[in-house]
Amino acid sequence: MSDQTTPPTTRPVLFSAMQPSSELTLGNYVGALRNWVALQDEFDCIYCVVDLHALTIHPEPAALRKQTLDVAAMYVASGIDPERSIVFVQSHVPAHTQLAWVLGSFSMMGELNKMTQFKEKSDKHGANIGLYTYPVLQAADILLYQAHCVPVGEDQKQHLELSRNVAERFNHHYSETFTVPEPYITKLGARVMSLQDPTKKMSKSDNNRNATIFLSDAPDDIRRKIKRAVTDSGTDIRYGAERPAISNLMELYHVATGLSIGAIEERFSGKGYGDFKTDLAEALVTMLQPIQERYAALRHDKERLHTIIQRGAEEASRRAHRTLRKVYKKLGIVDVE
Repeated sequence: MSDQTTPPTTRPVLFSAMQPSSELTLGNYVGALRNWVALQDEFDCIYCVVDLHALTIHPEPAALRKQTLDVAAMYVASGIDPERSIVFVQSHVPAHTQLAWVLGSFSMMGELNKMTQFKEKSDKHGANIGLYTYPVLQAADILLYQAHCVPVGEDQKQHLELSRNVAERFNHHYSETFTVPEPYITKLGARVMSLQDPTKKMSKSDNNRNATIFLSDAPDDIRRKIKRAVTDSGTDIRYGAERPAISNLMELYHVATGLSIGAIEERFSGKGYGDFKTDLAEALVTMLQPIQERYAALRHDKERLHTIIQRGAEEASRRAHRTLRKVYKKLGIVDVE
């Protein structure tokens, strides 16, 4: 299969990205990656690894370098096709930071002060300016590509709203320049919760590694984590708000097998947590196996992986430069080209 990106189409543009701050999790796959794969049939997709955003928490250089390539490889291993979608690394397209500086002049401190993620992450990592202006760079990520749609979860709605406000503000001052992006709510968006605390979202930054299934976990690690997953009182396999732990595991079973919640309840009627967890672990191992095999092959083929992100960056740069030149022209910045 060739890795050559196809020319842009008349389909609406969709942009999304992930940080290479850690290994990707089952939650990342269920909540985002598998949806991204399906969206390739409907949209002109641009998928970015946002390594510059990861700098706000001062990552170890070797880890950032490795995880950036890991995330790009996992995009492709999960089914994102570089022949149909653009896959690239944010820092490889300087227009992201160039536009972010411009958009900073159209972003209000009052807006940034309201950002929940800044308040949460500041307590953990310190209130650095990068965390504060993170949403402005995110707006540049989106607006550079004239994105019509951005898949968002609850934790990103504020940031997308800022992108919309900034686009409308710039358009008002300098005429229509940016496409105002709309949130895209996916139909498949199950929310995967922690295996150790089902009231919290499964997180790649959780200090308890037993709480999270990583896409790169070995089969025995998956089996062990599922076996140790917390459950509710009682032993019946029944879904409900009052039973968050087993309900979370049942949703994982649905993801891995496609069976409805009702069918899962029927299958395990009269059986206990032990039988259910054993079957769930095997279903997850089976689901992740082809992804892991493709990922391992791509990570060992450095030339192919670098070709994918290099060609992705070239196409992304072409589109981004077109937007940036338009912005600079309207601002009155002298163009020497």
